[in-house]
Amino acid sequence: MLLSYNGRMNLVEITTIQDVRLDAYARLTDLQLRSRIEPENALFIAESAEVIERALDGGMQPISMLTSWKFLPSLEVVLQKLEVAAPDAPVFVAADEELKTLTGFELTRGALAAFRRPPERTAAEVIRDARLVAVLEDIRNHTNVGAIFRSAAAIGADAVLVSPACYDPLYRRAVRVSMGTVFQVPWARIGTNPHDWSSDGIPLMHELGFAVAAMALSDESIPIDDPQLKACERIALVFGSEGPGLSPPTIERCDYTVRIPMQHGVDSLNVAASSAVAFWELRR
Repeated sequence: MLLSYNGRMNLVEITTIQDVRLDAYARLTDLQLRSRIEPENALFIAESAEVIERALDGGMQPISMLTSWKFLPSLEVVLQKLEVAAPDAPVFVAADEELKTLTGFELTRGALAAFRRPPERTAAEVIRDARLVAVLEDIRNHTNVGAIFRSAAAIGADAVLVSPACYDPLYRRAVRVSMGTVFQVPWARIGTNPHDWSSDGIPLMHELGFAVAAMALSDESIPIDDPQLKACERIALVFGSEGPGLSPPTIERCDYTVRIPMQHGVDSLNVAASSAVAFWELRR
């Protein structure tokens, strides 16, 4: 049923959770949403009013939004921006219990929205004018990916590059943890070989004038506050996954191996925390 709210006519009342228009919100996996076969139809899901608003501000193309009646008054700003960005995008509205049955959880963050995935950018394009860049090698934890993006935005890293095997920054949890900053920080995939991205990824960064620093524990490592690092005009910091860390070939190809000095017998920080420390130390 088409309804109006404060003069808007794009509200659609949902009477059954089997409505196929809701598939993107609960019945499609993230891999299906990503739709590698038909990239022009690929979607991602943004959760909460703040994240949806940042997606809209970042120029993402909305397809639809899903919320409950009780949240409509608090979504006024988001609804206004949605109407400007896509006047025909439906806003599906349902009762709380129906939404809980559909999504499997109570919609405490106000709303979900489906967006068209933006066209992929090249690594060279993303870092061409950057100075401080983060490179994520095979990080397979969506929380860490999202947290690194949030630190990059907050502290001032210019771009994020992710290896072919790194988890997707537009996965729902990564987007949520990033608080929508994934739409603010430019990012791209780097490397063509999923098993050895650095074989052509690091030479690309060298060609563009970057010194490349591996964040890793090593006898040859230098501390993050070493003057050599601060003297670099352009620098890319490479972070590895929890446990295995960076691969030996990646470390070997980097210009520096860098550590964050620890105290009280602690050997290292979580990768998201270490990225924040490194960004802060090398910001300009």
